[in-house]
Amino acid sequence: MKFINYLESISGISIYALTSLVIFVLFFTLALAWSVLADKKMIEEISQIPLDENNYPNQ
Repeated sequence: MKFINYLESISGISIYALTSLVIFVLFFTLALAWSVLADKKMIEEISQIPLDENNYPNQ
C-alpha cells in the first residue's frame, strides 16, 4: 500500500496542506517586505560581519 493511500484515509487532511501553503507564502512575503523596507545602512553593516576580523576574538 502506498503512503498516499494512508493520507487519503485521514479525514480533514487537506487543511494541513492549505495551512502549510499559507504559512509558506506569509513567511516569504514578510521576508521580501523586510528586505525591501530595511535600512540600507543596517544591511551594509550586517553584510560586512563575515569580513570583520574583530568578530573573531579566538583567532
